Amino acid sequence: MDHEWNDNQPIYRQLRDRVVAMILDGVLKEGDPLPSVRTVAAEYRVNPLTVLKGYQELVDEGLVETRRGRGMFINTGARQLLHQGERQKFLAEEWPRVLETIQRLGLKTEDLLNANGNHQPASKESSQPAKVKDREEES
Repeated sequence: MDHEWNDNQPIYRQLRDRVVAMILDGVLKEGDPLPSVRTVAAEYRVNPLTVLKGYQELVDEGLVETRRGRGMFINTGARQLLHQGERQKFLAEEWPRVLETIQRLGLKTEDLLNANGNHQPASKESSQPAKVKDREEES
């Protein structure tokens, strides 16, 4: 996990988001234990109650379970549950801004598909902006 904190969001929420990212990336798998509250608090130099609050959000979301005397563990199905939730969140919150930027910049479908470093010019047949071309294909 990253040791830097963002001032725009509470630390407990950032901790929660980092654990979510680790689950989605496959770093933490179903059945894996979470690092102890004390370990995380010491390593990141935050209050243990802050870590506990972040972990409690994961419990409340059904992603993590507490096993008395043993710690907290990733629940079965947590990754799939997160994929659904994160996809919906992306489409509702982030995609509208991304689409607006694509349209504002007049990016073409091929520009987006070739954006992985293969900066090839778009062909003449795909010279329309990405959104306009998609609408024409639906008609």
